[in-house]
Amino acid sequence: MARRPVAWVGAIVLVAEAIGIALLNWFLGLVVDKQEMSLAGLDPRAMSVSTWVGGIVFGGYLALCALVMARAAARDRAPGGFGRLLLISCAVVHGLLGAFSVGLVGWLAFAFMMVVLGLIVLTLVAYDKKAQQDEGEARRDGAAQNDATRNDAAQNNGAPESGAPQHA
Repeated sequence: MARRPVAWVGAIVLVAEAIGIALLNWFLGLVVDKQEMSLAGLDPRAMSVSTWVGGIVFGGYLALCALVMARAAARDRAPGGFGRLLLISCAVVHGLLGAFSVGLVGWLAFAFMMVVLGLIVLTLVAYDKKAQQDEGEARRDGAAQNDATRNDAAQNNGAPESGAPQHA
C-alpha cells in the first residue's frame, strides 16, 4: 500500500499550508496596522500584533503536524500517542475549516481542505492497519516459537507434550 508516499505528500502539503497561513496572517496584520482598524474600541496595534501571533501559533501547529507525518513516513511506523492525537485534532480542524470555507471562500478552498483531510485520515488509518498486522504477526511468531520450545523441551526431558510431569 502507499502509506509512505501519502504521509510524505501530507507532510509537504501541511508545511505549505503552514507557510501560507503564516503569510496570510502577516499580510492581514499589516492591513489592520496600515488602515488603523479597530473592533469594539480595541487598539489597532493590539489587533495587528494578535493577528501576527495567531498566524505564528497556527502555522507552528500545522508545521508540528507536518513533522509528525514526516516522522511517520520516514520510520514507516504509526505515530505515537501524542502524535496520533495531534493528527486527529488536525483532521478535525481541516473538516471544520472545509465546512466554513464553502460559504466564505468557495468550493476550491473546500476541495483543498478535504484533500488535506483525506491525506491525514488515510495516514492515520493506513498506519493503524499496519500496526495491527505487525502485532498479529508477532503473536503468531511468538506462539509458533513457544510451541517449538515446548516440543524441544518435551523431547529432551522425556515428558509428554502437554508439559505435565510423569509419575513413576
